[in-house]
Amino acid sequence: MRAAIAGWGVALPQGRLTNADLERLVDTSDQWIVERTGIRERRIASPDETTAGLATEAGAAAIKSAGLTPVDVDLLIIATATPEQPVPHTGAFVGDALGLRCGSFDINAGCAGFVYELVTGGALLTAGGLGHVLVIGAETLSRVIDPTDRATCVLFGDAAAALVLESAPDDGPGLLAFDLGCDGSLAGLLEVRAGGSRQPTTAETLDQGLQYLQMHGPEVFRRAVRVVVDSANATLARAGVASSSVDWFVPHQANARIIDAAAQRLGIPAERTIVNIDHYGNTSAASIPLALAEAADAGRLHPDDLVLFSGFGAGMTWGSALVRWGRP
Repeated sequence: MRAAIAGWGVALPQGRLTNADLERLVDTSDQWIVERTGIRERRIASPDETTAGLATEAGAAAIKSAGLTPVDVDLLIIATATPEQPVPHTGAFVGDALGLRCGSFDINAGCAGFVYELVTGGALLTAGGLGHVLVIGAETLSRVIDPTDRATCVLFGDAAAALVLESAPDDGPGLLAFDLGCDGSLAGLLEVRAGGSRQPTTAETLDQGLQYLQMHGPEVFRRAVRVVVDSANATLARAGVASSSVDWFVPHQANARIIDAAAQRLGIPAERTIVNIDHYGNTSAASIPLALAEAADAGRLHPDDLVLFSGFGAGMTWGSALVRWGRP
């Protein structure tokens, strides 16, 4: 058996932060942001919108899309780098809100989190004899961004997207191959330093702004293209599939230039690459499933299409997966 995608759903905050808005807040311009990132606007959660709230909305939509009820869900996995609170895990809040009584846990693999939960959920589904696994990527990155730092405040947005996984025969739709990796020596390229056991939050860390995300952008950019291409190629090799056979490339939406460079090196044309970064910015673990769900709702995906995911993020983590599209 293999894990196939039976349903999907998204949740987006109503608040929008455009490049024009940012021009009034920091020293930047719409032209500068678009040329370097491809982003035109991003969604920002209101004070009463949280990671768990967005995840719950997306999860409920995915369950409905799959034609199920909450009682049918056997496992819940949340991928997030911005949890509801340190303890308990975000899945506890989401499961309660959805009326689930199954097991749940969180995965923090940064912007590669969705691929990690897809692979983990698929493995537990098929090995554990489960009926359905709900995987959700959810982020409120605006909570950890310094609004005065023009290097990061222009990049990130808030969103959630969910998939329901269901078993399918080996010759049917579903997960075909994957590649996961992490180079922890590069952890300092993208991090929130304070708030954990190494450096608990104090008045001093708050004064230094260590509660905010810090990023070495040029170095992340340089390494991202390589790891996306290498990971995607490893996945394709394991599946015995050439890049020319890929119908859709759904990369992590971090930067339009990274996406373009990676697609070109993989030999996947722009018309077969799903891009929505202009509307949402970088939504981390929600990025890939959000782009996938929008493409599915738009009717762009067809049964038996080969869909390649590839993401990278803090850690430095990366992950790719190849899926044959189609409901089980």
